[in-house]
Amino acid sequence: MSKTLGIDLGTSISKMASIINGEPKCIETREGSVLMPSVVAISKTGGRIVGILAERQAITNPKNTIHSVKRFIGRRYSDPEVQKELKLLSYETRERQDGEVEVKMGDKWYTPIEISAQILQKLKLD
Repeated sequence: MSKTLGIDLGTSISKMASIINGEPKCIETREGSVLMPSVVAISKTGGRIVGILAERQAITNPKNTIHSVKRFIGRRYSDPEVQKELKLLSYETRERQDGEVEVKMGDKWYTPIEISAQILQKLKLD
């Protein structure tokens, strides 16, 4: 029988669950927690970090630590609510040619969907 994995991609926290012995059960990440911060970063050495480890290094590497990106999926850069949120961020953002938001991490630009995909990938691999 195939296994089903349910993932809650949250703006701040993500988690995953599966049916085990007929009951839904949250699954721990490799770090031992059922809750994973929805944070992605590029370390000072150039490696990608996702989750709690990305969150822990955010204070020393704020420009390369992306958080709260889900709120920008499908939103226009020019939207007044988006502009209000962008003022609170420590990382660089800009308007894409299609009018949506993109964020800078390391020396590359990413869409909110690409950052969210990295969070989902980490949960799936754990």
